[in-house]
Amino acid sequence: MAVQSCGDIQALLEDCIANVLSLTSPKDASWMSVVASKVRAASQSDVVWSRFLPSDYREIVSRAVDGYDWLLDGSRSKDIYLHLCDHPILIDGGRKSFSLEKWSGKKCFMLAARELFIARADTPQKFPEVAELPDVCWFEIRAKIDTNLLSHDTNYALYLVFTRRSRFFRLPARSQVLILGHEAQKRTVCIHPERELTGRRMGLYYHRPPRDDDDEDEYIQIRREDDVYEGPYAEFPGDRKYPKQRDDGLDGSRVGRVHCQERI
Repeated sequence: MAVQSCGDIQALLEDCIANVLSLTSPKDASWMSVVASKVRAASQSDVVWSRFLPSDYREIVSRAVDGYDWLLDGSRSKDIYLHLCDHPILIDGGRKSFSLEKWSGKKCFMLAARELFIARADTPQKFPEVAELPDVCWFEIRAKIDTNLLSHDTNYALYLVFTRRSRFFRLPARSQVLILGHEAQKRTVCIHPERELTGRRMGLYYHRPPRDDDDEDEYIQIRREDDVYEGPYAEFPGDRKYPKQRDDGLDGSRVGRVHCQERI
């Protein structure tokens, strides 16, 4: 008895291919689009990309400051997805920024200065306003976010994004990340570049250069593979991390990471 070959994916109906692609990831769906013409057509389907969008994206976009009604008015799901990856939108009166990580569709948020407690921030000003610390002897910033806003079962990295003036006192800071009901995560955070000469009231010193066995190739990623938040970092005593310059000229220093568990 002859056996029919089942190896040709083009033998499947386009709707079936779209359903299969919707069970993969945005990255896989994009790669599969180059396999064959029928797969390419299916990979553009709203069936696929609506599955990759967060279930609550419409509610989040409805909180945008302005100019984003088109994201809720029948646009193609893929267009909405790619726009949210490449163009973070301001929500909640400009106090938060929302975007998607391109290769996974996970939600990413940035908190503006108005959402933070910043000790002795005199001038509240990417956001309409930032905080400026012109001359302080105490550096303290507190932030909080409802984990229900985040993508569940996801590892998140937390960053402090800032720029430095010339009279910047270059001492490491201590960070603490806490999810209610869990033990606090503590680490030393440097807010000056790696190996930068550091001045003190008496004398000068350099930070220890990395050892030969330091992992120079380890990467962290917060949003997408080509994003400014990705880059190598060196391990130092006390899990110390140095900031990396972003494409927009600001510095980003990772202050911790958390795992957002699945909601019950």
